[in-house]
Amino acid sequence: QVQLVESGGGLVQPAGSLRLSCAASGGIHTFTFSAMSWYRQAAGKQRELVARITRAGSTTYSASAKGRFTISRDDAENTLSLQMDSLKPEDTAVYYCNGEHQIDGAYWGQGTQVTVSS
Repeated sequence: QVQLVESGGGLVQPAGSLRLSCAASGGIHTFTFSAMSWYRQAAGKQRELVARITRAGSTTYSASAKGRFTISRDDAENTLSLQMDSLKPEDTAVYYCNGEHQIDGAYWGQGTQVTVSS
């Protein structure tokens, strides 16, 4: 079964850092994704794009993530990462990994909770 599995979430204090990872498994390889992204959904809000990276390595960030978060992908290791620094309480959300497959469309992970609180 094809899966994207996130890890690395947890509780962190404001101004702290977390690194999220997303691993592809079940016979799919991240190099088949033309782009991969991190989304997040806070309680009572819509899911929003945080950062996106293409196969070529081109990146885009939301205004709130720019300058604090760094997205990267390692197709040899079949992983996507999100380094989050200078975290704020408003970054609290469930973070989802997304892959844009060139044939099958969108793949989603199950999400990992990030809570920023003192």
